[in-house]
Amino acid sequence: MGRTRILIVEDDPIILDLITTRLDIAGYDTYFARDGFEGLKRLHELRPSALVLDINMPRLDGFGVLRRMRQEGLNTPTMVLTARNQPDDVKKAITLGARDFLAKPFKDEQLLQRVGRLLRKAPARPVRSTKAALKPTPEPEGPPPVMLPIDDGPEPFLL
Repeated sequence: MGRTRILIVEDDPIILDLITTRLDIAGYDTYFARDGFEGLKRLHELRPSALVLDINMPRLDGFGVLRRMRQEGLNTPTMVLTARNQPDDVKKAITLGARDFLAKPFKDEQLLQRVGRLLRKAPARPVRSTKAALKPTPEPEGPPPVMLPIDDGPEPFLL
């Protein structure tokens, strides 16, 4: 059985090398693209299990990639990994279909934890044994559940 494929779309060669090396060591098969257009092409070719996507890139940025993925029906679980971490950027990425958002700089442990979480499938819903089980449960509208970044900042100061 093959290893899990992860596509990294990142234009910074140092960050790209760091991510691919760390994920390779963790046992993933990593592939990369250096801009959004190349990333979309590789998504179609490779059909990876997950996508790690930068926002600030030449030619087509990460938001553009997320828009095109939605238009083309590509639902690859995506984590945005970027230095852009303003609340509006997080909201926009999640609204466009990203499942997670991790700000640069990041720790190796954070990257591995988030990629692992990205790859997990949603647990099956329990079946109810009452008449309520016969009624269809309406699906929630909007994007999938959001997994927001963990704040590693200082502990809150209590008075």
